[in-house]
Amino acid sequence: MVEIKTDTALEAMRAAGRVVAEALTAARQAAAVGVRLRELDEVARTVLAEAGARSPFLGYQPSFAPTPFPAVICASVNDALVHGIPNDYRLRDGDLVSIDCGAELDGWTGDAAISFTVGTPRPADLALIAATQQALDAGIAAATVGHRIGDISHAVSTVARAAHCGMPTDFGGHGIGRQMHEDPHVPNRGRPGSGFPLRHGLALAIEPMLMAGGRNDYRTDPDGWTLRTIDGSRAAHIEHTIAITEDGPRILTLL
Repeated sequence: MVEIKTDTALEAMRAAGRVVAEALTAARQAAAVGVRLRELDEVARTVLAEAGARSPFLGYQPSFAPTPFPAVICASVNDALVHGIPNDYRLRDGDLVSIDCGAELDGWTGDAAISFTVGTPRPADLALIAATQQALDAGIAAATVGHRIGDISHAVSTVARAAHCGMPTDFGGHGIGRQMHEDPHVPNRGRPGSGFPLRHGLALAIEPMLMAGGRNDYRTDPDGWTLRTIDGSRAAHIEHTIAITEDGPRILTLL
């Protein structure tokens, strides 16, 4: 069931989204050569705790996962697409890092992700991150009253195709509000004019996941969570929680 939020609820989601943005900013600032992924998770935990927020990631166990997720961020490096578990891996010069984080505050949720490089960047990685950001921007621009979910999906996939990047077919964005994952599903591929109609008060997480090798398939690590590109190519993941409003899309996960 799709829940349309009141303006008051959207303001509460904005507060949760700001906490997410603060946690992501802090984790990115802490990311440097030699820093463990586990340390980035600790940074994000501190931000959530100081804000009085709960992590919707910690302990989360969807149907595909063999164990509950053990952290408050997903930290995916290089060929890891999404859902990477923060561990003792030390960041290296030139790594491409994607961090996904959520926060629940006063019963409402925000969810966002960033991708960035550590140390000396590879030009191809910067191009991949830029394409992923452009795909997200295009999806947000299409998220207007009177459009449909398929218009968002088509906008995202158009940018990905132009960049010759692959995207997983079975993961995408989602509705969000009282829970991190709500209806409707927001695929990263779709036909214009198809899917659920966009109305004022609908809150969505839009999240392009681009793979530089151009393939759409992936493999799952033995941990049952981390998804990696089949060909070892780099991947990037960028996400925002937005609200559909009569005045246009409103990003809820900004500082």
